[in-house]
Amino acid sequence: MRSTSSTLRTRKSPSRLTASPIRRGAARAAAAAAAGALALSLTACGSDGDKGGDDPPKSGDATAAAVTLPRLDGESLEVAAVWTGAEQANFKKVLAEFEKRTGAEVTFVPAQDPIVNFLGSKIAGGQPPDVALLPQPGAIKQAVERGWAKPLGADALKELGENYSRGWQDIGKVDGKQYGVYYKAANKSLIWYNAQVFENAGASEPKTWDELLTTARTVYDSGVTPFSVGGADGWTLTDWFENVYLSQAGPEKYDRLARHEIKWTDPSVKEALTTLAEIWGEKDYLAGGPDGALQTEFPASVTQTFTGGDQPKAGMVYEGDFVQVNIGETEAEIGTDAKVFPFPAVGDTAPVVSGGDAAVILQDSKAAQALATFLASPDAAAVQAKLGGYLSPNRNVPESAYPNEVQRKMAKALIAAGDSFRFDMSDQAPQAFGGTPGKGEWKALQDFLKNPRDVAGAQRKLEADAAAAYGD
Repeated sequence: MRSTSSTLRTRKSPSRLTASPIRRGAARAAAAAAAGALALSLTACGSDGDKGGDDPPKSGDATAAAVTLPRLDGESLEVAAVWTGAEQANFKKVLAEFEKRTGAEVTFVPAQDPIVNFLGSKIAGGQPPDVALLPQPGAIKQAVERGWAKPLGADALKELGENYSRGWQDIGKVDGKQYGVYYKAANKSLIWYNAQVFENAGASEPKTWDELLTTARTVYDSGVTPFSVGGADGWTLTDWFENVYLSQAGPEKYDRLARHEIKWTDPSVKEALTTLAEIWGEKDYLAGGPDGALQTEFPASVTQTFTGGDQPKAGMVYEGDFVQVNIGETEAEIGTDAKVFPFPAVGDTAPVVSGGDAAVILQDSKAAQALATFLASPDAAAVQAKLGGYLSPNRNVPESAYPNEVQRKMAKALIAAGDSFRFDMSDQAPQAFGGTPGKGEWKALQDFLKNPRDVAGAQRKLEADAAAAYGD
């Protein structure tokens, strides 16, 4: 995934998102519970660091500061991330809060995707940022293997232990050691829709894949193209696939495919691609047809769904909670003009797929460790939560910190999933396969979007690229 950031990719915000996936036996039950909570909703102590000179200010809607930070007057930090636009602007406000509370000076460094390549160039040139926000567990693993990443200190570990479920801690670990703080999360199992289009068509929110196809036909018959797809950004297509595959094949096979323990030529992959083709193969269901979708970047895929009055270019757009940032660039109001429903169940249960961005220290220092500690606290998340277009996996961020009921409910559903969510599959893969524009899974699925009849060819290409990337 990415996230908006990503716009990354969004990165995968997205965002993408090579550590092992989270494995839990109760995944189906918890996924169903989280999806159910989402369906109903959508119509702490600090570290022992040195105390600063002043009482820290309140953050967001939190009642008091949850973490104590050291004074860092005269210290400077560089923080790199792929985030752009509103996402970058909102994160800079979090960094400004850190500056206010510590006296440090923080510079945001815009990174290019894939961020591992960007960091490699900076490190080779002797100018690595102090902290980087990495959108894939695989990127964390690469940073550790290359000797770039530094382990988190005691204060950051304390914040993580108090504020995060075990699952969100584990995906920031490599070989049992904690390197990443998952500051930003994404609920990537959502479909957003133009409420006026649905009302005019007499369409209803679907709960199953078959119902989604019926809704699409209803919207189409009303004179509006059903779906907007940001196919120019390959990560959006991997997200489509992951939701279908997780719901249809189940979490155990999802984990095995993520580790490449089963091949992409497996019948379960054929079934998922064939299911996707029920939408991607209907050229009149895609805004601009397949060629138009492949020229549409993620931000435009959102805005064109919510502009044009009751005759937008499409009635629905799939992607995560971060879509709100792009809706904010239109005149549509979330919860009134722009509504959302959970990604429909393709198999027994609806999918719960997540992504996220982890802060990783590249240059160890008191200031870098303090920033990681801050980002692991509810205080930092509360600053960005109130700005919209953001979810935190931090379970101690008050729901009141989120700006509207839709976002509060999405945050609640994410936290309710506990350890039973599944992290974005392509974000767990080696970057060459799951996280590089024009290559690997991104390119194979773009080719499949162009020719959805060639399921077998897509499988062969996916398997060849995966085998090369995983070293099989």
